[in-house]
Amino acid sequence: MRIAPFHLERFQSLYEHEVEYNLSESGVHPLSAADLVDEREMRALMERPLSYAQTNGPLELRRRIAAHLGCEAANVLVTNGTIEANFICAWRLLEPGDEIAYMVPNYLQIQGLAEGFGAVVEPFHLRPELAWQPDLEELERAMTPRTRMVALVNPNNPTGAVLSRESMARIVDLAASVGAWIVADEIYRGTEHDGEPSPSFWGSCNRVILTGSLSKAYGLPGLRVGWVIGPEEMIEELWGRKDYTSITAATLSYELATRALEPATLARILGRNRELVVNNLELLRSWVDSQDGLELVRPAAGAMTLVKYEYPVASVELADRLRREKSVLVVPGSHFGLEGYLRVGYGIPTGELTEALGRTGQLLAKLA
Repeated sequence: MRIAPFHLERFQSLYEHEVEYNLSESGVHPLSAADLVDEREMRALMERPLSYAQTNGPLELRRRIAAHLGCEAANVLVTNGTIEANFICAWRLLEPGDEIAYMVPNYLQIQGLAEGFGAVVEPFHLRPELAWQPDLEELERAMTPRTRMVALVNPNNPTGAVLSRESMARIVDLAASVGAWIVADEIYRGTEHDGEPSPSFWGSCNRVILTGSLSKAYGLPGLRVGWVIGPEEMIEELWGRKDYTSITAATLSYELATRALEPATLARILGRNRELVVNNLELLRSWVDSQDGLELVRPAAGAMTLVKYEYPVASVELADRLRREKSVLVVPGSHFGLEGYLRVGYGIPTGELTEALGRTGQLLAKLA
């Protein structure tokens, strides 16, 4: 099996050197361990033996994930981030010759895995003319008796769009019509700007798998704690596959993750993160409005979105010039199949965002 190289060969030069302002991040500015525990708890952590943990995740952590996401602990497998969760799901579900209906734009991992496992990737697109809802007729055409998986990310990366309940219901019906699994990466749930959790695919049918982690909405990417939510029998199978990959995550990460998911702490974290992204989005919107030739894709969730531009330059070239000339890192839209766009993350500290946008405006003035 040969896994596709995540398309990094096309833009590796963008990441070869450090930059001062990183707008390529899609999550919220990270918290620290001190935001989760007091001095007494920190001392207790330092004295904890660094032994192996339960390989499907400590029971109390699985209980807290389940309570937060509306399932049972038996439906939870703890993984090393969403990246491992997605990997073992694709490994379990896809065989050579299978087909996968794949939302575009999307995080690129599952597409590369599917190709590496010998599956055929059939895209269905979010359309700007549909307010970034899916082209459901295209999805229907993509579905065949060989379709094993419908892969999507909701809220969406890179647009920040949230699927409507009508779109979700139709996706469920189409997947059920051919017996396909829905694999929904819901890593950005919890970043909704209006404070109302976006609807989840969990409970919509008996062939739904969710993946997620503490990285994006929670601002805790360094813990590397993610999860798979699924039917109990599927979770048992995926647990066996996890034992062939990482076995377990770091013991201290599990401890800190359990504290982060304590209800009062969780509410404080999500409140802090939502305030940051809502305020910064307004800053980004005002900046886009002040520039000629730019249009903001207004997100409903997340800490990243697309900015459409009208300058006669490829998005890879524009991103590279921003890195080299202004020390600002963004993601070219072409990596998501959206030439003429940049993906801009706005979850960084407000002062840094202000400076980064100012520098970006200086380069755009040259292009104008």
